[in-house]
Amino acid sequence: MTTVLTPASPLTAADRCDRCGAQAYLRVVLISGGELLFCAHHGRKFEPELKKIAAEIQDETDRLTAVQATAADEDR
Repeated sequence: MTTVLTPASPLTAADRCDRCGAQAYLRVVLISGGELLFCAHHGRKFEPELKKIAAEIQDETDRLTAVQATAADEDR
């Protein structure tokens, strides 16, 4: 994989998985051009094949555990 010179914009709730329509947490920039968006589930499922065709993978799945940890702290 290569690094993109311009930083990718953060994914938002409006970014949806191209496979199922759930909120996207991965952006895959393709070597051939274009991009694909995936939820965490489909990102993990297709990761081996995506790595073969990706110029860059922007992975924001860590936001899922950060949100859960924050909510757990608030419950205390």
